Amino acid sequence: MTSHVFVVDAAHPCLPGHFPGRPLVPGVVILDRVIDAIEAAYGPQDALRLPQVKFVQPLLPGEAAAIVLEDMRRDGAPRWRFRVERAGVLLASGDVVADGLAQA
Repeated sequence: MTSHVFVVDAAHPCLPGHFPGRPLVPGVVILDRVIDAIEAAYGPQDALRLPQVKFVQPLLPGEAAAIVLEDMRRDGAPRWRFRVERAGVLLASGDVVADGLAQA
């Protein structure tokens, strides 16, 4: 298992529109950090799918979160399970699958 810590700064451009007066870090920003963590640990991937994701708690701007990756490789095909946690509290979890692209 590998772990990556990140913080979304309160000045991030996505925050003003993602709930005025009480900003929350959008799920797409969290998932972008998950993909960054996978590629930092395992190198660039041709294409990544996130077939299953569950958000259970919000992440606030300025809060540190950790992405925990578990390598679930099957028959050589890249596959990871991830958790996003804030001080031990689960924020999100899911599966990521890497797919190759074929061209004729």
